[in-house]
Amino acid sequence: MRLKPLFLVPAAVALVLGAGVSIAQIEGSGRGVAPVDSSNDFEVSGVRVDVAAKDADSARLGGWRVAQRKAWAQLSQRLGAGKRSVPDSTLDSIVTGIVVENEQIGPQRYVARLGVLFDRNRAGAILGISNYVMRSPPMVVIPIVWSGGVATAFEQRTLWQEAWARYRTGGSAIDYIRPTGSGPDPLLLNFGQAQRPGRGWWRAVLDQFGGSDVLIPTVKLYRQWPGGPVVGVFQARQGPDNRILQQFTLRVGNVAGIPALLDAGVKRLDESYQSALRAGYLRSDPGLSYVPPSDVPEEEDDEAGETIVTDAPVVPTVSIQVQFDTPEVAAVTAAESAMRSVPGVNSATTSSLALGGLSVMTVGYAGPADALKAGLEARGWQVFGSGTTIRIRRAPRLLPPDLQPDNVTAG
Repeated sequence: MRLKPLFLVPAAVALVLGAGVSIAQIEGSGRGVAPVDSSNDFEVSGVRVDVAAKDADSARLGGWRVAQRKAWAQLSQRLGAGKRSVPDSTLDSIVTGIVVENEQIGPQRYVARLGVLFDRNRAGAILGISNYVMRSPPMVVIPIVWSGGVATAFEQRTLWQEAWARYRTGGSAIDYIRPTGSGPDPLLLNFGQAQRPGRGWWRAVLDQFGGSDVLIPTVKLYRQWPGGPVVGVFQARQGPDNRILQQFTLRVGNVAGIPALLDAGVKRLDESYQSALRAGYLRSDPGLSYVPPSDVPEEEDDEAGETIVTDAPVVPTVSIQVQFDTPEVAAVTAAESAMRSVPGVNSATTSSLALGGLSVMTVGYAGPADALKAGLEARGWQVFGSGTTIRIRRAPRLLPPDLQPDNVTAG
């Protein structure tokens, strides 16, 4: 009898270790990588400048001015508007950012390769082009990298996750939802989940992020020898069935070029997903749609043979999280007013405000969530997601027959 406590020691140790592993999977610093930019700005990259001035600061400022002019000329020509020139004051008002790709600063000289971001609405108004962009349903991205025979998603910070966070998705036709990898992300979005075809669990996971489907970009890195060439095999995968849409291979001369290799891979994968969207292959899985429960009232017959409903169901009020774009303050009021005009909506209050980004509205609705979705679609909204977490966007207006989209190049 005195030896029985000794048999409990291994079980207690295993319990403590198991709890420690679970905590380690969701805690820790330096693991999450937030996306750099998700705006829909026009981007012109690879602009080279070489400017001399009286001091380093003046040379750098002059280099940025020259980069803005060169980038604007390239953008206007790319969008079919010719080489239009505008004053520097106008460029300052439409340029939203300067991306330093590479720069060398001397006492009186500035040599750099820069990228310039232009506000899509203002630039489109000056060039006289449409700002219409075809967008896919929101897709949750799970980037998986194979290195040394081990597959890693969000369990720890990887160069592949950083490459997807660096990529500017505003010009893409794919509506990417890029998790940061913090909180419970490693437990919900990992390699094991990517191999699980069950639609029920996928619906629960996607509802947490407001997505309609999942994209699984995968890369396998093969090192020829320590410090030598690195070969990356990239695969564009999609859906709960983890099907392959396209595969290609890229190579760099040494390990120092791995970040550039991954950046090129992300760009190629984005092009693959856009091609699949245009070809009709990138469609949401019907099994991921929300399935409302069927509530049938109990009926019984009276003595006269008539059917009487004895227990009429009371329609409960559900709380639905609605994500919507808020470029300005007026968009918040307009979205709340539009939501309250839908029959069955008892309340609509913005619970999380993010001007210039994606805000969240808490809506009290008397009925199933899919009925609210149908009511919004009938009023001209695009609705993505299912269950109690949805995302809404105003349906884009179709282009006039004599106006080409802004992705058509000149010539």
